[in-house]
Amino acid sequence: MRARFWIGLAAVCLIAAGAIAGALFIHNDDTNDLAQIEREEAIRAAQQTEAVAAFSVGQLSTSAAFIQAQGNLNAHEFEVLGRSLLKEGVLDSTAWLPRVPGPQRAAYERSSGHEILEKAGPDVKALVPSKPHGVYYPLTYAVAEGRTRMALEAAYGFNPSSDSDRGPYLQQAQDTGEPVTTPVLSLALGGPGVNIFQAVYRDGAPLGTVEQRRQALLGFVVGSFRASDLLETATSSLPAEVETQLRFDGEAIFGEDLEEAAATPIDIAGRTLVLVVRDPDEPDLSLPLLLAVVGLAIAVLLGSLIFVWSHNEKLQELQREASQDPLTGLKNRRRFDEDLRTAMARARRDRTTGAMLMLDLDHFKQVNDDHGHPAGDRLIVEIAEVLRRRTRESDSLGRLGGDEFAVVLPRCSREEALLTAEAIGRAIREHEPIGEGVEPVTACVGVAMFGEDPRQGAASVASQADAAMYAAKDSGRDGVRIFDPEAVREDHPH
Repeated sequence: MRARFWIGLAAVCLIAAGAIAGALFIHNDDTNDLAQIEREEAIRAAQQTEAVAAFSVGQLSTSAAFIQAQGNLNAHEFEVLGRSLLKEGVLDSTAWLPRVPGPQRAAYERSSGHEILEKAGPDVKALVPSKPHGVYYPLTYAVAEGRTRMALEAAYGFNPSSDSDRGPYLQQAQDTGEPVTTPVLSLALGGPGVNIFQAVYRDGAPLGTVEQRRQALLGFVVGSFRASDLLETATSSLPAEVETQLRFDGEAIFGEDLEEAAATPIDIAGRTLVLVVRDPDEPDLSLPLLLAVVGLAIAVLLGSLIFVWSHNEKLQELQREASQDPLTGLKNRRRFDEDLRTAMARARRDRTTGAMLMLDLDHFKQVNDDHGHPAGDRLIVEIAEVLRRRTRESDSLGRLGGDEFAVVLPRCSREEALLTAEAIGRAIREHEPIGEGVEPVTACVGVAMFGEDPRQGAASVASQADAAMYAAKDSGRDGVRIFDPEAVREDHPH
């Protein structure tokens, strides 16, 4: 009996030790998974912030072109223009800085609608150069989110060119004609953030050289990104419990200090900030350790089984995500390649033929350029749904990246493959996009057969389908081409 007792006690100890070891292993694995999730969340949030900021910078450049065509704006016109800039994107405020030469300064201050320096205090006037031949850039009109007219007028008359934090970047924007972003600084309308300067030139003036651009300068359109708004844009795509921080030059400019967190850069018109993301959902070992200390071997074993089940479920989810395109839910390139090899192996075994279709949307870049990347993403999702409706359940459908899709048709003849490709092209052509103003698109489809040559590999089939697709593009787009090995041999005789 004593022997059985000690054997049982030893077994309990071994089970408890195994449970602790298993729990520690799973904890380490979950910690690595969490770190990967943090990195993915940081990249996704940074990409979203960059996209929104780039949209705002593009709007700023468009507004500069509008002012250039107009020659100048009055207060009401600028307010209408400024409100449209703040309506979308992440700009907190925008302003107009006209170029005022020294000899014109007195007339400028007396002109209707420009009595800015008359209202400004002595501290602001001190920033304006007194030299008669100098040039200054007074903040004349401004529109900002949530600011009263009184708050805006308090900033009028400020001359950024006399400010050492802004002056060099104002000069850079003038000389290059490109949007220029300052380092993080204290914004004129409050809070840390960055200014973006976009030069406005006289309409029709030559701008080929730096000197010509300086001579043609009318002024600057200024946009402001507050650090808090940029961080809010980033966190909008993250789970609520995730902690974030924004850094510049290694220093935190918004958010609490975060240790052991994922960091990724955010580029705004050539200026780089760093987004830091930490997920506080740490794996918990208290339960398995408590059960092991108490000695309840069965409870410890059960806890270990629960952890193993949870771990397996998480692995299955990761495997599913690893094989699935996150935007459309279609198979990604890796999983699609596996399906293609499987279909080719089955075709060799059953002595049948199949086909691979590769298709690419025509002029898809124009959709992104004209309507923005969100509209382009919506169109990609719609096209994926069109392909689902035009393929069989036994077919394999994947998104290879961007606007490129592929289909595997098992047990399919050459004629059937061609008919399917034409039906898909027709369905895409007839699809009406949901987005307002987005025109219908067309696609080029390349077809490659497999199963006819048992020595043929998956890479060769994919290359043939790709070559056929580009042949369709070269023939004028919106077409279908089937790969013809005889034509290749004629083009490249031995």
